[in-house]
Amino acid sequence: MVVGTGGVAGQLAAVVEKVLGTTLPIGLRAWDGSSAGPSDGPVAVIRSKRALRRLVWNPNELGLARAYVAGELDVEGDLTDGLARFWELARAGALRVGKPKPADLVGAVRVAARLGALGPRPSAPGEEARLSGTRHSRTRDKAAIAHHYDLSNDFYQLVLDPSMAYSSGYWTSDSPEYTVADAQRDKLDLVCRKLGVGEGTRMLDVGCGWGSMIIHAAKHFGATTTGVTISRQQHAHIRKRVADEGLEELVTVKLQDYREIPVGGAEDQTEYAPFDAISTIEMGEHVGEENYPEYASTLHRLLKPEGRLLLQQMSRGANAPGGGAFIESYVAPDMHMRPVSATVGHLERAGLEIRDVEALREHYVRTVRAWAATLEERWDEVVALVGEGQARVWRLYLAGGALTFEEGRMGVDQILAVRPSANGTSGMPPVRDWVVR
Repeated sequence: MVVGTGGVAGQLAAVVEKVLGTTLPIGLRAWDGSSAGPSDGPVAVIRSKRALRRLVWNPNELGLARAYVAGELDVEGDLTDGLARFWELARAGALRVGKPKPADLVGAVRVAARLGALGPRPSAPGEEARLSGTRHSRTRDKAAIAHHYDLSNDFYQLVLDPSMAYSSGYWTSDSPEYTVADAQRDKLDLVCRKLGVGEGTRMLDVGCGWGSMIIHAAKHFGATTTGVTISRQQHAHIRKRVADEGLEELVTVKLQDYREIPVGGAEDQTEYAPFDAISTIEMGEHVGEENYPEYASTLHRLLKPEGRLLLQQMSRGANAPGGGAFIESYVAPDMHMRPVSATVGHLERAGLEIRDVEALREHYVRTVRAWAATLEERWDEVVALVGEGQARVWRLYLAGGALTFEEGRMGVDQILAVRPSANGTSGMPPVRDWVVR
């Protein structure tokens, strides 16, 4: 069913449909109360002329994101369904892609002028990242990580599971009683088994987040673990948790860039000796394409011969390796993803031997949707803690993220590798020794 086409909404719908090259897949309601488009699903609500002005200045994903984060554009109904309808049109080839035609832009500006929506470019919402300096310099990387990960430890404790694992879980059950906390525990167990850690194992976690991996490996496998992070809030959280749980003898955390980790020779018995095992869980996305060879060679250098590496990392094709304008501006600035084959190539060129690759794409769909459900359940608490604009960033981020994994535009993989010895031995059995039978 299609509702009326009069008023502001009717004029805007006509412009949008001309730009898109197809009919609107969702409803539209404007600030004057008029409506247009389908009435049987989500409705985009343009609350003010300022939203339209943003789209005149940035007639793209960034303009839409800015209007949404600022609360000038909203979605009534299921946001995920609304996004899915647009992406379905794109997959079917019914949606015009690329830059709008100049004639369409001129028509849009004329409509905006008639509606009194023209004016100076609105300032970007305060939640938008503002980085400076050379991309992936140590100073800029710290600022990029702080933008996302130093939002608030209390916020992440609201949204994540108690272990504070901020990466794809590993779902081993469809039982209603099985939660994201169970999936994260099973993921951490899987990583430890793949790495073969146990008592006496020296393990490093590069980009250790809030410490879920190093604490789990120490508590449940007896490993001696070291984590490195450049997030001050993560570092403070881990130190407190380690002290609270009495794990000081097994767990060390350092506020340190991966490029600053020293290593001694194989005979070195200090903390700088090569490690038996290294995990790096969804950290490589933040390294940058130009720095990835150094990252891979650093992981190789930090491993002793026959040591194992488990790298869990998101993957993406050539299209929008940074995730798109919204992600790059509001969530993870300077992030870079590539096909898993390209990551494998980087690791092999660094001297590592690939032993296994396991795709977890569907696991991430369930993980992100669990986080999204928690965000909605605790919406008022989140808004009180970080503000409505940041809460809206996360609502859009999680809704879009789940769909991106579900529809195969992004993946996530666990890559298990080993540093062979000088004569080629891997120290690994010819069969998978991590599978629970």
